Amino acid sequence: QVQLVESGGGLVQPGGSLRLSCTASGSIVSINVMGWYRQAPGKERDLVAAITFSGITDYADSVKGRFSISRDNAKNTVYLQMNSLKPEDTAVYYCKAPQVVVPGGKDLLELWGQGTLVTVSS
Repeated sequence: QVQLVESGGGLVQPGGSLRLSCTASGSIVSINVMGWYRQAPGKERDLVAAITFSGITDYADSVKGRFSISRDNAKNTVYLQMNSLKPEDTAVYYCKAPQVVVPGGKDLLELWGQGTLVTVSS
């Protein structure tokens, strides 16, 4: 069974930094795109950043210049370095893999992690 497990959330003061990690475990052949989403109370879940297997990245306008996404393909792990955090960054952050190639040829689609809470407050 393939799972995505996030870690690294917590409480941080405005202007501070946090690094989130998400590791995919199980029998995996490859994962092309991995991404981070976030959902604040009462709001929809929105894309924060995404990265392809080859390292092409995409960011929401609200985090450009402050957040950086990276991945270690050998470890099936994606990271989100968050700097200059603002109170409006407070949300549950979710890792997503839209398509996971597994042995046997039946891909797993729309795989989500359980989420990790980031709170930015003084």
